[in-house]
Amino acid sequence: MSGLREAAAPFVVSGPSGVAIRTRLRVSETDVAVLSEVGAFLGRLSAGDLAVRCRQGTTHDAASWAARKRELTSASSARWAGSITKATHDQWALTRRGQAAEMAWLRGQIKQIEARLARPVGTKADKRKGLVRGYGSRTEWHAKSRRLHVLQNRLVMLEADWASGQVRVVRGGKQLLRLRHHLNHAGLSEQAWRQQWQTARMFLAADGESGKRFGNETIRVTDTGLVSIKLPAGLARLANAPHGRYVLEAAAQFRHRAEEWADRIADNRAVFYRIHHDVARGRWYVTACWQRAAAPSLPLEAALVRGVVGVDMNDDHLAVWHLDIHGNPIGEPRRFFYDLSGTAQHRDAQIRHTLTRLLRHTRRCGAAAIAIEDLDFTDSTSREKHGRNKGFRRLISRFPTARLKARLVAMAAEQDIAIVAVDPAYTSKWGAQHWQQPLTSKTRTVSRHDAAAVAIGRRALGHPIRRRTAPPPHDRSDRARHRTAQAEPETRRREESRPRIPGPRAIRVPPGSGVKAGDQRAQHRSEHATEHATWQQDPLPLSS
Repeated sequence: MSGLREAAAPFVVSGPSGVAIRTRLRVSETDVAVLSEVGAFLGRLSAGDLAVRCRQGTTHDAASWAARKRELTSASSARWAGSITKATHDQWALTRRGQAAEMAWLRGQIKQIEARLARPVGTKADKRKGLVRGYGSRTEWHAKSRRLHVLQNRLVMLEADWASGQVRVVRGGKQLLRLRHHLNHAGLSEQAWRQQWQTARMFLAADGESGKRFGNETIRVTDTGLVSIKLPAGLARLANAPHGRYVLEAAAQFRHRAEEWADRIADNRAVFYRIHHDVARGRWYVTACWQRAAAPSLPLEAALVRGVVGVDMNDDHLAVWHLDIHGNPIGEPRRFFYDLSGTAQHRDAQIRHTLTRLLRHTRRCGAAAIAIEDLDFTDSTSREKHGRNKGFRRLISRFPTARLKARLVAMAAEQDIAIVAVDPAYTSKWGAQHWQQPLTSKTRTVSRHDAAAVAIGRRALGHPIRRRTAPPPHDRSDRARHRTAQAEPETRRREESRPRIPGPRAIRVPPGSGVKAGDQRAQHRSEHATEHATWQQDPLPLSS
């Protein structure tokens, strides 16, 4: 069928490349004082190094990097200098990626607005000709023309920054900085805000080193949980252990992935540590991170040998249905609900709990793969695409597609469950059209979301979503010509409509027949002049 977008092939999502675990440090007052002083001292060094790196822009090279590192080494140590400069480069690269994403977004917005401004006011969209709708009124048209100039100016400034390599970074976070002007609205005092600001600008992170004792010489955590810090040269007076180290009174006891972490430090493999303070809770935490070896992705055929669990992601629940290798739904559909309202911590907990239930259901079904849609709502939050439907745009904006997918991949990797991403084109539409009614019974009500889960699972398995109708009986003109089964997975264009076959519709028509098909009166058909009805009487002769 012309106009249908060709669906991309399904693929197995690669597993996580790193691991991060966290535990609480029950520090004493002395430990708090030392950690705060060391973090503030290194934070000032990190802020100065970031300012120097931002001023260098694209002229940065290995010589300037070495010069910055030497300057930091004299004030701290070689390892602290390496951690600070690496964090600076990561921050600069992250900001550059943000600039590239913003420029792409601005170009897309400008293109959409220009297309709608070129259309007459009040005109409707024409999908066949590829024309968008015009704006609803002259007032809206004028407001959008002004917004177009604003976006174009932003794009010009951003392109100039990109060409010169200039970036704008706020250590501590731009959101927290803006909160300083709205303390009454946030319910914070100036002292409480100042404490959060200073804590956010602290630097207590150190990269690991393979071959060194316990995988890190700067922030060391032993197998017994003893935490010690290599103090900078300017704060050597705070040491309470040999070699300029400070040993915390609090012990670190990792519960999650404790065996994997213990194996790494026993082999002296690199582990990254970060100590941070949660001001709202008044707690200190230590986070351990390390990289995993890149494991080869499981082939798609091997991941689907035991069927698949199709998942349709929605605003308040996951619609789930188990399918066998032939694409047939097994058992009953399941729905796992969650609530995305409230704080970010509440939403994150809801997602974790829902995904845990999903993985347990997958293991009970005996499947080794979960099929999800490869969704991206980046362009769907714009008013230019969905008009004045604010409710729908807000729904899309709060839907955690990226977070849900990343967390599902990480959690599924621990249980040897593969994640198969499929193209989301027409899954909801065709699922409701071809699977909702056949799967509904007197004892089971199938929703559009359940049918979409079946469609997603079938696409992952390589089967078409759209069903063929049964052939007509032999007393019809088609003579069982049209096929009833699904097209094979390797059949090209199998998702499209049935092609029109030229020529006579019946199979058993001798060659040469149908020549006089256009001359209806030349054949013996009812109610035509060539045929005599049973009631018709021949006229009498006029002469005897």
